[in-house]
Amino acid sequence: MATTPAPAPESTLTDRYQTTVPDPVRKALGLNKRDKIRYTIQPNGKVWISRADQTESDPVLGKFLNFLAQDIETNPQRLQAMSSDLASHVQSLVSGVDLDLGAPLLDEDE
Repeated sequence: MATTPAPAPESTLTDRYQTTVPDPVRKALGLNKRDKIRYTIQPNGKVWISRADQTESDPVLGKFLNFLAQDIETNPQRLQAMSSDLASHVQSLVSGVDLDLGAPLLDEDE
């Protein structure tokens, strides 16, 4: 017996264009009171909702990532697995590199 997918969460806009984020969406995004939400508008008219990070975003990187997401959605046949030789080469390039993603950038790196 096939299971029926759960209905997609919906909300209604008030007269002031406000809405309540449905509980399943809040849970999926890990949202709490006073958190910020980011809306990313795709060229095809779709809108992606995500939790806004408290850090500043790079507008160029955001546009590039949106471009990649749209290209992957439009042309999934272009995706290819990375060869084991390339994976080994990349691993050899970064082996022994100590990286702290939480460390602040130096002034000359900003």
